[in-house]
Amino acid sequence: MAGSKPKGTLQVTEKLGVSRERQLADVALDPLFGSAVIASSFGKPFSGETDFTAFYEAMHDRARAIRDNKLDSAEDMLTAQAAALNAMFLELARRSGANMGEYIQAAETYMRLALKAQAQCRATLETLANIKNPPVVYARQANIANGPQQVNNGVVGTSHGSNQASPPNELLETEHGKRLDPRTAGAAIGSDPTMETVGAIDGASDGGRQGKRQPQRRQGRKAAGAQGSAGASSGANAGN
Repeated sequence: MAGSKPKGTLQVTEKLGVSRERQLADVALDPLFGSAVIASSFGKPFSGETDFTAFYEAMHDRARAIRDNKLDSAEDMLTAQAAALNAMFLELARRSGANMGEYIQAAETYMRLALKAQAQCRATLETLANIKNPPVVYARQANIANGPQQVNNGVVGTSHGSNQASPPNELLETEHGKRLDPRTAGAAIGSDPTMETVGAIDGASDGGRQGKRQPQRRQGRKAAGAQGSAGASSGANAGN
């Protein structure tokens, strides 16, 4: 790598213990190398032919300064870009106004490009302002308790394992400590009468006559109800 170098090539110092192929691969993967190639190519109309090795070393110096929190070069670059974008906005807006009366499509295209340049200029200035004065972030503290939580909604001062007496049942009291008068016991009602058995019904043979079986069941239930009421009345007479 040492010796005379052709124009537009990069010259680097060989490292001991590192092969030539590995060193070339490291240079090719260096993001500053690709940026130096693009910047030198686009910068030829302004600065002419520049030594590529010096260009690459200057890029490394600027990157090293930014890593050390020296943002002078970054601030200068953003300021220059904002000024250039503002110049583009003014020129494009002028061309849009020149075509406004006769060529409406060209005027619309120029105006769209002018507004894009204006938006980029504003974003560049916002980035520059954030570098100069970083925004302050206010974070509220979250009250988060890890693990299970217990909420006691009972009486204050009582322990969890204490035995408390059950409160008196006040549903059967008119005043505290006085029970309601049960009055005289009513007459006893006779026991349930024997229900009349319902005749056996063959479901397989009488499947189509289900509507006819329902009146028979209802008549049996009515007869059983009549016998029950008669038994209740006889028991009441016997008690009198």
